[in-house]
Amino acid sequence: MFIKSIAISAVPAFLCLRLALLGGIPPLAQGAPLERGSAQETAPDTDAHLGKAYEAMRNERYDDAVREFRTALAIDATLAMRARFPLAIALFETRDYLASRAELLQVRKEAGEQAGVSYYLGRIDLEEQHYQSAVESLFKAAAKPPFPDTAFYLGLAYLKNGDERNAEKWLKEAAHVNPGDSRAVYQLATLYRKQGRTEEANQAYERTKVEKASSGKLTQLKVACGEELAHGLTPKARELCEQLNDPNDAAKLTALGTLYGQHGFTQEALPPLRRAAELSPGSPQMQYNLAYAYFQLGQFSEARAPLDEATRRWPHLFPLNALYGNVLWKLGDTPAAYRALGAAHRLNPEDKPTEELFYKSTVILADQAETKAATADAIRYWKEAAKLRPAQPEPHSRLSVLYTKAGQAQLARQEQQEADRLSGSAGP
Repeated sequence: MFIKSIAISAVPAFLCLRLALLGGIPPLAQGAPLERGSAQETAPDTDAHLGKAYEAMRNERYDDAVREFRTALAIDATLAMRARFPLAIALFETRDYLASRAELLQVRKEAGEQAGVSYYLGRIDLEEQHYQSAVESLFKAAAKPPFPDTAFYLGLAYLKNGDERNAEKWLKEAAHVNPGDSRAVYQLATLYRKQGRTEEANQAYERTKVEKASSGKLTQLKVACGEELAHGLTPKARELCEQLNDPNDAAKLTALGTLYGQHGFTQEALPPLRRAAELSPGSPQMQYNLAYAYFQLGQFSEARAPLDEATRRWPHLFPLNALYGNVLWKLGDTPAAYRALGAAHRLNPEDKPTEELFYKSTVILADQAETKAATADAIRYWKEAAKLRPAQPEPHSRLSVLYTKAGQAQLARQEQQEADRLSGSAGP
């Protein structure tokens, strides 16, 4: 969860699921060429469909996501990691394993070996009881785990395939990687009991009970923290909430920062969110949280830093681009704000605050271009403004003047007629 929606632009908390580490989508590989459908090159319609698809994924509306991703791919079939891979995940979530496998194999063909692809192929093999194939795919994925539970599913695949030694090895690794996830410990307990290792089995079962109890206490602590903060940042609230301040646990730190932020204590939210972002540099959610906290505090230069990198790595996430555009606008960097807000608008054309700010930046750049006698640029910006505000006469009247200067009399007349019509002053 993020702190809250941004005040200037209604930026939703985003992207559920497992599209990348702890809640993102596959980032651009370092040094890899941009896909033809990158933020700089994708057609606006494709961006809009991708934005809707990611939003559907966030809300677990997988059928809607499937439809939007397929529409995007119909426009640009080269979007291997930005559309086809999440399409495969959405299909997996709907249990359409045959279709999901087909998309994953196509991603592998187009983008090469990817740990995430191997992970989901292994998950499908597990579901379909092809245990040897599941082991092979998940073992590939485990070399560079794309998700925190990779080791668990590899251990489970070994267990189902009858390889108890490797099952124990990887289930132990899973329990180490995710100490709060009791699934691996439970499977170990089951394995130990099967092997007649009664004492170890009992210890493992007891550990699952302890972990479940700890998870319940953590939930209670979060609720209690929020209830106390509702009455102000009292000493009791501080003492209670700071129990979440674990410098090595990004999830607890995020919960603490979120709770502080939701109750208006943004300054207190900043340190835990900063540390969470350090612990999880591969999570766009963590970078957004930190940047938004800085934004709320008016520290716009500090907010820009995490967003510079995050929007480069995840160019198709609307919340990142919308917040980035707002930050750049506050910093007075209108050209950069225009680019970020334009990307956000293409991803979510229905977000009115983003559209409004995009329009303002477009008009400023159009005026600046006219002042510099950069007629071609001015025309381009005013045409953009006319699309954003089709009922406004000003963009058309300014275009008429510019076309006149450029010696394009017919276009000038057409634009002036449109301006007159919109202003209600057109003749009969």
